[in-house]
Amino acid sequence: MNDKITADHLKRIAIVYIRQSSLTQVVENLESQRRQYALAKKADLLGFKTVQVIDEDLGRSGSGLVERPGFEKLVSAVCTGDVGAVLSIEASRLSRNGKDWHHLIDLCGLVNTLIIDHDGVYDPSVINDRLLLGLKGSMSEFELNLFRQRSREAIDAKARRGELRFCLPVGYVGLKTVKWTSIQTCECNKLLGWYWRSSSSLVVSGKY
Repeated sequence: MNDKITADHLKRIAIVYIRQSSLTQVVENLESQRRQYALAKKADLLGFKTVQVIDEDLGRSGSGLVERPGFEKLVSAVCTGDVGAVLSIEASRLSRNGKDWHHLIDLCGLVNTLIIDHDGVYDPSVINDRLLLGLKGSMSEFELNLFRQRSREAIDAKARRGELRFCLPVGYVGLKTVKWTSIQTCECNKLLGWYWRSSSSLVVSGKY
């Protein structure tokens, strides 16, 4: 057992925090889920008698732009002082937002809660461990911003070439030979014609 894990830590609960950034990852990246849920077994092997799994944030981004009830639940539990350790597969699972990450580190340091990932055990009250945790959080946030920048550049490049595609209005379909065209079916044309005529009459009569 790691020397940083004391009897005081073991008599408190260990929380396993699980998160994936999108519903697509939840459905398709099952191996990541298995690895994260396996942390509960790791906590048991480390000697923690009580292990709690928080997985309410499956399908939620850690960027700080969406609410994360699971992370809020984790922070509230840490504040009580009843948590001996927080386990996560990596720093980016806990947060890709510097504000949330450093807030969690501060709280863990105040109440003597360890942070454990696949690389090791960290005590936020120890300056060297705090430095490493800070670097992990900064790298995680930088990685997210890098993804966003590359995605934005790719979209701009496709737009400059005239190849950017997006969802078309009802009645139109994208083609390889041309940019877009209307759907040439009697049913679709009749329906759209009725819709536009109805909308125009409502506007003219002042009812819309």
